Amino acid sequence: MTCTLKIFRGEQGKQYWEEFVVELSPHLNIISALMGIQEKPITKSQEKVTPVVWEQGCLEEVCGSCSMLINGRPRQACTALIDNLIKASGSNVITLAPLSKFPLMRDLVVNRDSMFENLKKVRAWIDVDDSFDRGFGPKISPQVQEAMYILSTCMTCGCCTEACPQVNAHSAFMGPAPISQVRLFNANPTGKLQAESRLRPLMEKEGLSGCGNAQNCAKVCPKNIPLTESIAVMGRELGKQALKDLSRPPDA
Repeated sequence: MTCTLKIFRGEQGKQYWEEFVVELSPHLNIISALMGIQEKPITKSQEKVTPVVWEQGCLEEVCGSCSMLINGRPRQACTALIDNLIKASGSNVITLAPLSKFPLMRDLVVNRDSMFENLKKVRAWIDVDDSFDRGFGPKISPQVQEAMYILSTCMTCGCCTEACPQVNAHSAFMGPAPISQVRLFNANPTGKLQAESRLRPLMEKEGLSGCGNAQNCAKVCPKNIPLTESIAVMGRELGKQALKDLSRPPDA
């Protein structure tokens, strides 16, 4: 048995569809199918073409690099099993396309630098001093640890950004992922010391006010991170911060 991969290829402004026939095998995923096409880049019409370009890394849904649109849905190609895709759609034609919210490099590869720049804006890290060993840090309750672990599984894969209608050429909204990371690092006992500096970018035009509450982000997140919950939590924290700012003396 076979299936057809219909791939949207090319560079910005010069994109086109090409179809490739793939031999089916048990547990075949999209990455494996693309690797087969790379080895033998011959289209359905028996034309030899340049190999398809895509990104991959860990192949176990940890690095987030293989994000693409699969049958129109943003997801990770390494965990997209072809048998499941055929059953879900009822068709043996599977479409692959690059994410549309990021600059296109070529074929299925996009530039996700904007996501990493947004992480820099919100200081998505924990500051440390120059000490090599200061003993154990502050204790964190099991409940907080569990919540933080889920948030820490974010791969910066871009799926939530792709699904968000508020992220577009006419909006400065940074997307759900960095907002959720502010929640993660502000929950850390050491990270709390820099909480205000992380909240500040969320108060700008590219921050929380850009969210339209479509909730698409949580539906497509490969790690099932409660992104809409994080946005709600950060909304409350921004309200508290705004009250603090109002109560400060003018020269503070």
